[in-house]
Amino acid sequence: MTRGLVASAVALGLVSVLSPPARTQDVPRQPGAVYDFDRKGENPAPAPRHDLTGVWEPAGGPSAGVQATGAGQMPSDGKPEHELPFTPLGRQTFIAHKPTFGVTQVPSALTNDPMPGCNPQGFPRIVLHNFRTSRIIQTPENVVILYEFNKKWRVIWTDGRQLPKDPEAPTWGQPDPPESRWWGYSVGKWVDDNTFVAESNGFDDRTWLDNAGRPHSDGLHVIERYHRPDRDHLEMTITIDDPKMYTRPWVAVRLRLRLQVPTFDIREMECAPIETEEYNKEFAEPAAGIDSK
Repeated sequence: MTRGLVASAVALGLVSVLSPPARTQDVPRQPGAVYDFDRKGENPAPAPRHDLTGVWEPAGGPSAGVQATGAGQMPSDGKPEHELPFTPLGRQTFIAHKPTFGVTQVPSALTNDPMPGCNPQGFPRIVLHNFRTSRIIQTPENVVILYEFNKKWRVIWTDGRQLPKDPEAPTWGQPDPPESRWWGYSVGKWVDDNTFVAESNGFDDRTWLDNAGRPHSDGLHVIERYHRPDRDHLEMTITIDDPKMYTRPWVAVRLRLRLQVPTFDIREMECAPIETEEYNKEFAEPAAGIDSK
């Protein structure tokens, strides 16, 4: 990966309060990608039945998946309509978080965001932060999603198993209770010819939901809905259900994706500790008034 791409990945996760307008602007298009504005007036073919396979890119351009100030449908911008339905514990936890984006932002040198140190961002943050290109692979047993940012992947089981009621209990055919997971445990099924629904639980509560520091508990339940209206598009909806932190479920993102050619080359976008260290010395610490010498 080029240093420029690493820098952009670090900056999207760590940029301080110096230049808010630049955070979601000037995001370069993925080389070789096709977006909806490249195909105005098209008439896509019908969607194939029970098929999500392929390389998918935000249809409106690469900036469409960059949600710097928090989950795309509910950004942390101070607007009343975007106020989340926090429980008392949820609000207390949110206030304790110190993100570098949103209404409670701090300079990045003062953040307690777990991700800038290249800790796993986990799911659903990988979709509610810097969602770029993804590749979906289907087998008879599962659906596998490969993500560009940090080169991560998830497995959604489709072999008929149920979501465990207690993820810490030995209900998965294993001799010992499994530990909570950064990426959760996921199962899914087709609800009609062109709509796939997945559910996930068993999350490690040390991750955040998004860049704005929205919290979740170990009781987080995430619902994903993938609807393919035609051959070239996929509509993704993510819903958050966490009774410990929120009084009701809420929709975090609705994003329209576009199918790319099978030979599309997904570029690297890694969180590299050495690059993070350089960023902190050159930008984050000076912005916070910290002398690193």
